[in-house]
Amino acid sequence: MRSYKAKMVEPITLPSREERESAIEQAGYNVFNLDARDVYIDLLTDSGTGTMSADQWAAMIRGDEAYAGSDSFANLAESVHDVMGFEHVVPTHQGRGAENVLYGVLLEDGDVVPNNSHFDTTRAHIVNQGAEPVDCPSPASRDPDSTASFKGNFDLDAGRALVEEVGADSIPVVVLTITNNSVAGQPVSMENIRATAEFARDIDALFVIDACRFAENAHFIKTHEQGYEDASIAEIAREQFEHADAITMSGKKDALVNIGGFAAMNDEAIFEHAKQRAILYEGFPTYGGLSGRDIEAMAVGLREAVTPPYVGERVEQVAELGDLLSEADVPVYLPTGGHAVYLDASEIFSHIPKEQFPGQALVCALYREGGVRGVELGGFAFPGTDRPDLVRLALPRRTYSREHLEHIAETAAEAMANADEYDGLEIVEEPPMKELRHFSARLKPVSN
Repeated sequence: MRSYKAKMVEPITLPSREERESAIEQAGYNVFNLDARDVYIDLLTDSGTGTMSADQWAAMIRGDEAYAGSDSFANLAESVHDVMGFEHVVPTHQGRGAENVLYGVLLEDGDVVPNNSHFDTTRAHIVNQGAEPVDCPSPASRDPDSTASFKGNFDLDAGRALVEEVGADSIPVVVLTITNNSVAGQPVSMENIRATAEFARDIDALFVIDACRFAENAHFIKTHEQGYEDASIAEIAREQFEHADAITMSGKKDALVNIGGFAAMNDEAIFEHAKQRAILYEGFPTYGGLSGRDIEAMAVGLREAVTPPYVGERVEQVAELGDLLSEADVPVYLPTGGHAVYLDASEIFSHIPKEQFPGQALVCALYREGGVRGVELGGFAFPGTDRPDLVRLALPRRTYSREHLEHIAETAAEAMANADEYDGLEIVEEPPMKELRHFSARLKPVSN
């Protein structure tokens, strides 16, 4: 039984089959182009789509809207220090704002940046600075059926090989994403966090953690890593960050808010440079493009994320969806991660070749069959990579019920049963920056 009850409800309706088919065609077979009112269950992202708590709503009333030096900023800085241990924080409008602020300070043309796996905006911001993002995922991540506990780890052998190839001087930053969103939301062990930090120190690079799902990662460490069984989520969360020089954070994930983010660090020089860049792109460094009420909600959400029983219930609901899909014989990436279940599109739509985007075809099929909106995280979202063709079903926090999960599983089973009805897709329009093409590109079935 959940430890909370509903205090507000929002009606949702399932459009007819004919309406869904018309909507996906008009959207250019890209669910980012759908109107939200045409979606029944929205699993496009868990970023900013969750339900805030009564305490967060109450905190919003206290929001201090002063342009500079607001009490709300002081509360956020205190939460970041208490939960994460960092002395300095630069608020931003969301996680990609934090990436722009931090990587704009740390990177320059010709740099190389290894990561356990870059997500879309991280990759794009690194490319935008003239640097090269390089993925170093764990070898275990390539087996969707492996039940290894920490498939999100950074591959240190790949990192060392990269140093041999390009030289340590070319690598000013090493990034670790926890949990590893691009690798099916898989967690990273504390052992790997320590080892990756040591690797960064050995090559005189800064160690940056993408912390947007830090509480979920701490939960997996507690439940799967020896020696942490009796530690609290709050204690594990703090230990994760003891090894980092800086972090980027999307508050729309594990700070449980609908908007907001920040960069945090201990180094005074980096902080001063980041503040100046924040003024240019985000706003004054004590509001960072946010209202005081949004900052207050984020300050409360950070503390709630590491307070039982929140994160345990969160991860358990994702596992519940994974179980329902497995019971329906829908191929899923195992084990399920902390924020989403990932479907193996290459197996479900095995008749569609990789260059025709089987993952995107499955995304369209899920919408057509049951009004469910997911997102492709394979060759369409990450061009030029060898990412497997996965479809992410990201659950908003504290939002959907068991009945919604059952509908999702039934929809996926229906899409798989009707696989022969679906063709591959080809791109007909895309933006100049291919790293961001999945947000706005338009496609059509290859048979058209």
